[in-house]
Amino acid sequence: MVKNILNKDSLNFLTNYINNPSPTGFESQGQKIWLDYIKPYVDDTFVDNYGSAVGVINPKSDFKVVIEAHADEISWFVNYISKEGFIYVIRNGGSDHQIAPSKRVNIHTKKGIVKAVFGWPAIHTRKASTEKVPKLENIFLDCGCNSKKEVEDLGVHVGCVITYEDEFMILNDNYYVGRALDNRMGGFMIAQVARLIKENNIKLPFGLYVTNAVQEEVGLRGAQMITETIDPDVAIVTDVTHDTQTPMINKITQGDVFCGKGPGLTYGPAVHNNLLDLIIDTANENKIPFQRIATSRSTGTDTDAFAYSRGGVVSALISLPLRYMHTTVESVHKDDVESVIKLIYNALQNIEKDHNFKYL
Repeated sequence: MVKNILNKDSLNFLTNYINNPSPTGFESQGQKIWLDYIKPYVDDTFVDNYGSAVGVINPKSDFKVVIEAHADEISWFVNYISKEGFIYVIRNGGSDHQIAPSKRVNIHTKKGIVKAVFGWPAIHTRKASTEKVPKLENIFLDCGCNSKKEVEDLGVHVGCVITYEDEFMILNDNYYVGRALDNRMGGFMIAQVARLIKENNIKLPFGLYVTNAVQEEVGLRGAQMITETIDPDVAIVTDVTHDTQTPMINKITQGDVFCGKGPGLTYGPAVHNNLLDLIIDTANENKIPFQRIATSRSTGTDTDAFAYSRGGVVSALISLPLRYMHTTVESVHKDDVESVIKLIYNALQNIEKDHNFKYL
C-alpha cells in the first residue's frame, strides 16, 4: 500500500500552482512552477515549441507510456476599448459570461498586471420588465480609466489576456476550491505520481513521460502536438468530469457522479477497452473506489488527441469529479484527488514492457 500520498510540500506546491495564472496560450509561468517541482523526481525534462512540459523517467526505453494532464485555464482577451475607457472581451477557451459581472480580474500587459473589474448596472437602475442578462456582447471591464487613451497608457491593448483574481482555499477540510482546478489539479496529480515512484524506488520497465500539455481548452492542441513528439505506445489521461449532485443538473443526461466516491472511469470510442480493464482491475486489487462514465462520440479531453494519433495510441481516461466547472470556485474532494494518484501509480506498475494491448 502506497504511503504519504500528499505531504506539506505537496500542498504548498498545489497552492502556488493554482494561484499562478496560466491562461491558454500563456502557460509559461505555470509550466516553470510545475517543472521546478517535478525535476527531482524524473531523469530528464523537455518543453516543446508551444510550452507543453514533459518529465521523463527511463528516457532510453523504446516502450513509452504517457500520463497526461493539461496546464491551461480559461480566460478572456481584450477585444475592444471604447472611447470612454470601457473594455469589451472575447473568450479564450470556454469562459462563462454569466459569472463575469462583479468579478475582479488581472489584465496581463508588457508593463505588468493591470487591475480591473467586470462592471454591471446596479439593481436600483434596472427594471424587471426590461432587465438584461449578462451576454458576451454586454459584459465589460472597468480599470478605473475615463478614456481609451488612459487605458492604453496603462499598457492595455487588443489581445491582452485577462484572468480572474481568485485564490485557492480548502472548504470544510474536504474540498479543494479555486479557479483552474480544470485542469491544473491534473498536473498536480501526475506530479505526485512521479514523486511517489521516485520516493518508493519503483523500477518501471518502460519509459514514463509525465506530460503537462498546453491549449486543451481551445481544442486539445497541445496534446496533438506533444503526441507527435513523444510517439507513445500507451497514454493514461487525467482530466475533470462533472459532479452531478448539485442543484439544476439533469442526471439523466449528465450521468450520476459524486464528489468523494472516487475517480470516474470512462467508456467510449476513444478509450481502449483492454487498458480500461487493466485500470479497473488495478482499482479493485487496491480497493480504490471508482465510478463509471459513458461518453457518446468523444471524451472532450486530451484522450481523443492521443487515441486518434500515430495510427492509434492505446489510451484511457481517469476523471476527477468536480463541481462548478469553468467558474472561479471549482471544487474537488480531497479523497478523490488521492484516489486518482493511487490509481495511476498502481496502474503503471501493472503495465509490462511491450505490454500487449492488441484489440483482437
